Amino acid sequence: MSSRGVVAAAYIFDWIAGDPEWFPHPVRLIGRGIEGGERILRRTRQTPAAEFAAGGLLTFGVVVSVYLGTARIIDWVNKRGRRSGFVAETLLAWTCLASRSLHDEASAVVTALEEGDNGQARQRLARIVGRDTLSLDQHEISRAVIETVAESSSDGIIAPLFYMAIGGVPLAMAYKAINTLDSMIGHADDRYFYFGKAAARLDDVANFLPSRLAALGIATVAGVVDASPSSAIETWHRDGMKHKSPNAGQPESAMAGALQVRLGGGNYYAGEPVPAPFIGASFPPPNALKARQAIRIVAVVSAVGAVAALLLRRGRR
Repeated sequence: MSSRGVVAAAYIFDWIAGDPEWFPHPVRLIGRGIEGGERILRRTRQTPAAEFAAGGLLTFGVVVSVYLGTARIIDWVNKRGRRSGFVAETLLAWTCLASRSLHDEASAVVTALEEGDNGQARQRLARIVGRDTLSLDQHEISRAVIETVAESSSDGIIAPLFYMAIGGVPLAMAYKAINTLDSMIGHADDRYFYFGKAAARLDDVANFLPSRLAALGIATVAGVVDASPSSAIETWHRDGMKHKSPNAGQPESAMAGALQVRLGGGNYYAGEPVPAPFIGASFPPPNALKARQAIRIVAVVSAVGAVAALLLRRGRR
């Protein structure tokens, strides 16, 4: 099982190194495995029930393989020396975290906004969101940044730390596999409605508690960056379930309340409008200042989450 030293080292290294593009990230390997498994399982024409079963088989196979494979690698390296094992486990744990990369990518968007370069802000924003960005104004760009960092505080920071704390690096890697499956096949379109249903539901389950911990973290630390803890809690409780996702709306609503800004309201994807209710509807639209404040909140939540993970890890030794 992963030591507290591994969790601490991985968190610190994530803030130092971020997510360099040259590094052979395990998620890319997981993604290739998902693509290959899908090709094999789709070779024959299938009924909805068969597609659901095939998608469930792929989901189960990928998650279990990643968990067991990670545990096997760690065990193999540890047998060749504790120091080597610590380094290998730390590197694997580091790949599960996204504190620095989220901070840097979101900050680049906000910096462009602050400099009045909306075009550059849209280009940078397109790197971290799936929505159409070409026609967004400064308020919509700011909203996208806030929504992204709020949601990612859960699946990119708190969730990996949580699973690392309760089950070590293998469980954190299994969580990343679930997250990758959902992003690749957990869609409600014609191609993946049945095939990706198991992956989408498993992702909902895996993120249920971490998303609420992230929302709690946002509300707890809001006062540190001159935001409103009470408004965060009130908006979270009122609007947390307005999002189409049972989990993404938790940290987003807490962030909307903390900053006292209006989020949600729909987006365009591939030119098609996708309506959504407002979160924090009584608040004004956000601006670059509020987006910068959201980034700072998530940075503090990240640090608090790391400390909590270390304490939880200690309690399980």
